[in-house]
Amino acid sequence: MKKKVAIYCRLSDEDRDKQFETDDSMSIQNQKSMLLTYALKQDWEVYGIYCDELPGTSRTRPEFLKLIKDAEEKKFDIVLCKTQSRFTRELELVEKYIHGLFPLWGIRFVSVVDNADTEIKGNKKSRQINGLVNEWYLEDLSDNIRSVLTDRRKKGAHIGAFALYGYQKDPNQKGHLIIDPEAAEVVREVFRLYVQGMGKTAIARLLNDRGIPNPTEYKRRKGLRYYQPKRKNSTLWKYFNISDMLVNDMYIGNMTQGKYGSVSYKSKKNKPRPKDQWITVEGTHEPIIDRELWDKTQEMIAKRTKPCYSGEISLFSRKVRCMDCGYSMSAQIAHGRRYLRCSTAYVSKGSCAGAFISASALEKAVLAELRSLCKLYLNMDELEAKVQLNSDLHTKLEKLNRQNYLYEKKAAEYVKGLRELYLDKVRGIISESDYLVMSKDFSLEKNRVEELVSQTTLEIEKIKEKMKKSEDRRQMLEKYVNLEHLDRTTVEILIDTILVGKKDPVTKAQKIEIYWNF
Repeated sequence: MKKKVAIYCRLSDEDRDKQFETDDSMSIQNQKSMLLTYALKQDWEVYGIYCDELPGTSRTRPEFLKLIKDAEEKKFDIVLCKTQSRFTRELELVEKYIHGLFPLWGIRFVSVVDNADTEIKGNKKSRQINGLVNEWYLEDLSDNIRSVLTDRRKKGAHIGAFALYGYQKDPNQKGHLIIDPEAAEVVREVFRLYVQGMGKTAIARLLNDRGIPNPTEYKRRKGLRYYQPKRKNSTLWKYFNISDMLVNDMYIGNMTQGKYGSVSYKSKKNKPRPKDQWITVEGTHEPIIDRELWDKTQEMIAKRTKPCYSGEISLFSRKVRCMDCGYSMSAQIAHGRRYLRCSTAYVSKGSCAGAFISASALEKAVLAELRSLCKLYLNMDELEAKVQLNSDLHTKLEKLNRQNYLYEKKAAEYVKGLRELYLDKVRGIISESDYLVMSKDFSLEKNRVEELVSQTTLEIEKIKEKMKKSEDRRQMLEKYVNLEHLDRTTVEILIDTILVGKKDPVTKAQKIEIYWNF
């Protein structure tokens, strides 16, 4: 029966020559031709060809992810690439798939140019070296790109994917911004209203009452590129829209960039950078706000700024969201009492139910649910049940360890048997044909036992992880059994998100959903 092979092709940055997005690049065509020829020579049946036409990381390439899914479902026997780096340059993924999961799934990996082949036992070191070299390449490439972007920022070129609200990308000059007249007039009005004494929330409410779309919705309607936040009511102006706008010096013609930086070259996640690392170049584009209006605005902001709760960070800061609209609830203080309120209903009537709760009531609700969880996990009956569970897991773990020892011992015996069989052939004790038949049986058994070792090792790791999670959860909850009050550190450790609904006007009941970190 013919082996089924999956061919994987990928376009890399250094050989991209596509004229149009619908065209195959010459690189892709050459890869397909080479790999199809190779597969035919090996007498393999081509199951399918997976092609990623645009460069990207292995974790985001759609055809790569489809290939992995089909491999797990064992739809083919072999993965064939031009080079190992076309499959992935990340050493972590080389180990995860080529050296880990593929053997477990019974998938052979072959790359033609660099002679990587998982069926050849002595080939593993060269594959690992290839993976390490590719990892260095990715890191160097990331450093080079970062260096180029930093240089462009220092020269005042705009390199962002989206133009700031009030501006558009200049179609005639790359990296230059031009004024968007319609949006710019809204920006000017926001600054004028603030200087006239109107508050940020009041300005947001006024814009919403007029039906003026917020920056995201405006760009969507105009067919411009925009970032879509994962929130409801994205058409509304909010307090933070106004607040961010009033302190953005790009509106006076300065180009300030580099406020965020990537966590690493392996991740698309960004994190804020300290202000002293921002890059600002003055006078790079036409200002929307004149200097006099800007200075007056900054002066008023400085006078109005005051710390919430006497400088303390709110107990539930960034943790509580409105159950209706999904926006964060803001902390307020009135008559000496602290509250959390969703401002969506305030800035636009009828758009949200408007959740509202006192900080003390929310703290009581959190403590009550925490005590219930502690009672569930830590009373004597539950502890006895967990002891029994862990006992069962320990028994299973010991059994798997014994099995693994026997499998490894058996595999070593087959290796020894193959060695002795080969020596018998060299000495002339057995014929070449007998050696081939016997060695084939030995190899099949050895491979079968080695696969059992891999499967058992995986089961052992899963049990160890399960035992650790169970113990970690219990130890965490034990610390908070008799907790009387919450503090900010405890909230950060225990709580991921809290959703608060509107209080029922008749029953006075209020729905609260708490999502814990354990």
